[in-house]
Amino acid sequence: MTQNDTRPRTDTPSRLHPLDNPARSSLTGPHAHFAESRGRVLHYPVDVTPWIALPDAPDTQDWADLAALAGPGGSVALAALQAPPPPDWEIVFRADGVQLVDASVDAAPDPEAVLLGPRDVPEMLDLVARTRPGPFLPRTVELGTYLGIRRGGALVAMAGERLHPPGWTEISGVCTDESVRGQGLASRLVLAVAHGIRERGETPFLHASASNTGAIRLYESLGFRLRRRTEFLSALVPAAFPSAHGT
Repeated sequence: MTQNDTRPRTDTPSRLHPLDNPARSSLTGPHAHFAESRGRVLHYPVDVTPWIALPDAPDTQDWADLAALAGPGGSVALAALQAPPPPDWEIVFRADGVQLVDASVDAAPDPEAVLLGPRDVPEMLDLVARTRPGPFLPRTVELGTYLGIRRGGALVAMAGERLHPPGWTEISGVCTDESVRGQGLASRLVLAVAHGIRERGETPFLHASASNTGAIRLYESLGFRLRRRTEFLSALVPAAFPSAHGT
């Protein structure tokens, strides 16, 4: 873990469910080897995923540390906050989301699914650019298993693993090229990824935009159920934030 702030501050263990602050649960658990930090603020490397993990109850110093990380006027992507940003942080994007967990998923391997790795990243990034399933960066593939389906040698669908709280693994990056939509490829890949998660003795979960009712209906039909509603937002560090220049 990279520690840029050596001031003595304690971070008491979370009393929340691991999925209530999933990025923090991941970065203090199975994904600790990815964790970079300033004070109590944890985050993934910038080329892995934009998730930032604040403490369950962030205080003034935590927001100052986040401001120092992003810089004056910098943008930060936040999710699963237990409290809103300070009033002087401008919220530039806000969207309601849902968190769904495996209730009765009929997980199964898929004979057409192939394992994707670092050498497949250019194709994966191209597919993501066309389908926009959410953030997928050059090293996101390192977070877990990614599976894809090829047609004529071209990658046309994929799904994989992202956040990894203890005992849980998030299914993410689910996308299908327009040319093969309606063939059930996304469903098959979600079930195949869920199978791998189950084989490790863990439970699959996922996030979706609350407005993406089609995707939510699909996931519910596969055996996922709503666990909680959440919020995704992007906020700007105040340009004159006093700690943005370092403390």
